[in-house]
Amino acid sequence: MDYPSNALYFTITKKTLNTFYKNKDDKMKIKFYEYNNCGTCKKALKYLESKNIEIEKIPIRENPPSINELITMLSKLNDSKKLFNTSGNDYKEMKLKTKILQLNDEQRIKLLASNGNLIKRPFVLGENFGLVGFKEDEWNKIFK
Repeated sequence: MDYPSNALYFTITKKTLNTFYKNKDDKMKIKFYEYNNCGTCKKALKYLESKNIEIEKIPIRENPPSINELITMLSKLNDSKKLFNTSGNDYKEMKLKTKILQLNDEQRIKLLASNGNLIKRPFVLGENFGLVGFKEDEWNKIFK
């Protein structure tokens, strides 16, 4: 089968997903990528604490999500532009507002994986969901 050259095609198996989500107790754990000084991340953490949700906190700048994690999130959002932190300094300095339109999904994913500052936060992955940013009404649909 021929695929368009600008399309993103990756294969993620259930085994791959289980490998990066499972913790030592073999339970699925929510990955919460954050930046300590991010007000939105703090609001999201407070929200999760109020719901007694167990998470694995990961510093997004030092340890950005892997390509597989970004692809997983993309499969939930269906638009790679939603993964970008458009208000961040790196985004503005790199003049991505116009450049991003010329990049295909694969190029965008690689760029995001190389620089955690470019990723919208918090970036939250669970077994059956993915969230970027914090909109309480959207989160209430996941964390009932």
